[in-house]
Amino acid sequence: MNPEDQIRLRHMLDAAMEIQQYAQSSIRQDLNRDKKLVHSLVRLLEIIGKAASQTSKQLRDNVPSIPWPVLIGMRNRLIHAYFSINLDVVWSTSTEDIPPLIEELSKLFNKHYENNQ
Repeated sequence: MNPEDQIRLRHMLDAAMEIQQYAQSSIRQDLNRDKKLVHSLVRLLEIIGKAASQTSKQLRDNVPSIPWPVLIGMRNRLIHAYFSINLDVVWSTSTEDIPPLIEELSKLFNKHYENNQ
């Protein structure tokens, strides 16, 4: 794995773990009354998508278990259609899609470090 991909994957994993922390200490209804929570989750999802878009094509091709187009598409939607963000989608992404992403990214890091020991 090239160093740039490592950096991008670290950004993705850090943001995903932060999303998970926020989601675990919240409920869906919190998004209706806590704009800071909404802005935090949205920004972290944007970071994941942007970092995903900056990874090499080779990495994306070699790791199909990560939904690269979905991550990138979500970021683009959040950035360009900021005025019509669906909070149900933000919540379901944060609570249902982020935990498996953390698992896949962690596996990728573990595999990389095992190969470089």
